[in-house]
Amino acid sequence: MKSDYKFNPCHGDSIFGIRIQKGQNINKGKEIKVFAHKIGFWGITMREEKVKETGTTTLGLVCKDGVVLATERRATMGGMIAHKTTKKLFQIDEHLALTTAGLVGDVQILARYLRAEAKLYRLSTGIPMPVEAAATLMANILNKNKFTPYYVQLIIAGYDLEGAHVYSLDAAGGAIPDRYVSTGSGSPYVYGVLEDQYRDDMDIEEGLNLAIRAISAAMKRDSASGDGIDVAVITKEGFRFIPEDEVRKRMEG
Repeated sequence: MKSDYKFNPCHGDSIFGIRIQKGQNINKGKEIKVFAHKIGFWGITMREEKVKETGTTTLGLVCKDGVVLATERRATMGGMIAHKTTKKLFQIDEHLALTTAGLVGDVQILARYLRAEAKLYRLSTGIPMPVEAAATLMANILNKNKFTPYYVQLIIAGYDLEGAHVYSLDAAGGAIPDRYVSTGSGSPYVYGVLEDQYRDDMDIEEGLNLAIRAISAAMKRDSASGDGIDVAVITKEGFRFIPEDEVRKRMEG
């Protein structure tokens, strides 16, 4: 709500489902504003909890020579498997990508927004958009809509002049850099693998094997995750999807 919003209700009026009693004093709408903010933040909290319950497993991890992103492909509607080839990993630019847990429609529009902004940045400056700038831009978009939030939990990762980066973004617009991040219902199993086996000095080859191992572990224990793995790497040479046959060989190895 705007800071200059004012409202003087009379007794018997109803605000957000609460009836104002006779003699009850509301000072220039301040209590109403506070209550409205509480409702908004409560809604965000509930939606973030629901994102965690969404049937998805994604991860992003930083290696010494790039980043690795991986997701599984299953989409669920309650207890039903709705789709088996769901795209959850989106290339944004030659050096930038995004993964998501949450509503497909929300992430598709956000990916289009970010892709367009990255292209405009490259056209206007002649250089790729820094990963931190992309994460900040997306965080601002999410925060602007925090009272009617996008139903997503994102990972933005890439490689720029400062090296490899991974950011975790929540529905309220929080953007946190980290060495590795996982989202979705399978994330506890992914973190179990990463906490035990991740190293700061890993190269891309080691990171690929670890990412596939972590997603595979989640697919074995999380009923809402499965139906194959999509993996991509981003290095100073650019973005590259890993072919499915190579992913399968690494899983079997």
